Amino acid sequence: MKEEHTPVKLSESHVTGTVHPIPLVDLLWQHRHVSGEVIRRWEAVAETADFILGEDVLEFERAYSAFAGVRHCAGVASGTDALELALRAGGVGAGDEVIVPTNSFIASAAAVVRAGATPVFVDVDPIYLLIDPTKVAGAVTAKTAAVVAVHLFGQMAPMTELRSAVGERMLLIEDAAQAHGASQDGIGPGGFGLAAATSFYPGKNLGAYGDAGAVLTDDDGIAERTLRLRDHGSSTKYEHPELGFNCRLDTLQAVVLREKLRFLAAWNGQRRRAADVYDDLLQDVPDIQTPKVVPGNEHVWHLYVVRVPNRDRVLGRLRDVGIGAGVHYPIPIHMQGAFRFLGHEKGDFPVAERSCEEILSLPIYPGIDVDQQLRVVEELRRALG
Repeated sequence: MKEEHTPVKLSESHVTGTVHPIPLVDLLWQHRHVSGEVIRRWEAVAETADFILGEDVLEFERAYSAFAGVRHCAGVASGTDALELALRAGGVGAGDEVIVPTNSFIASAAAVVRAGATPVFVDVDPIYLLIDPTKVAGAVTAKTAAVVAVHLFGQMAPMTELRSAVGERMLLIEDAAQAHGASQDGIGPGGFGLAAATSFYPGKNLGAYGDAGAVLTDDDGIAERTLRLRDHGSSTKYEHPELGFNCRLDTLQAVVLREKLRFLAAWNGQRRRAADVYDDLLQDVPDIQTPKVVPGNEHVWHLYVVRVPNRDRVLGRLRDVGIGAGVHYPIPIHMQGAFRFLGHEKGDFPVAERSCEEILSLPIYPGIDVDQQLRVVEELRRALG
């Protein structure tokens, strides 16, 4: 549901004066809001030398699990680690197949390979560009162990339909790297699947000052095994009942995340208002398809992704005038050289392939103001001309 707002229109006053570049995301604006407390807490960590799995990690894990509405949060070193560990904790490994949408960041599939399994790609729906449950149902084989449901651009995949498509035998793992604070019918990431993996890469809605991630789950066993796997397979010092990894959440990054988490709900609200502004400004532009929200979804607008003709030309023109537009993502995973071994060809997943030629991410972030959005839209109109 959209928040009430006042429609905005282009006017001469918004397009005159000094022109400054508009970034795709403004992380310095966020830093100014948290820097004082972050520096104070970093100094406290240094004074106690509590650098590895320190108290701040535990405090952040408790805070984020409460925010997400799940019982457990296990902090890890990156979003890719989070997805791999979620799969491994669920028992996925050699000989298994895992269904993955092809229009995602490569980590969604790379984590499957790192866990020892084989990714099986599927296409997406043409409206929301989310994993298509009907395609998932058609891709299930006797080897299928799990489905990775990617919550793309800030809204959740169709979880109820996916569960119906795969049944109870297969694991449902959520890739929630772009969905901090999102929900579907009031349930957030980690509440539908066995576990949700998320990333705190700096540009995310909740971003660290480096790599970081977490596994969210209501399952005690998954939480316990994830905590072991992230720390060399150990829950007791120098006892290693299984092989694990060194992928712990750094204490200094936990400090940043804990402080930014206090602002996340408000910052997501600013993203929603900015998305409403774009919707208003772009509604009469015939060459643009604006993003749609799945009924029942609470979108957090990690990205505002439109679809335009001649995308590469438009993108180049925007960048030439200082508009930090981007493309997420220009090459579907099945066409990446890293996955050539699976034998896919152009045309195998037509919806995703076509969308990769049309999608364009416009600047959106907490702190973006209406004047900036007006300039983005004016330059976009010119670029389309």
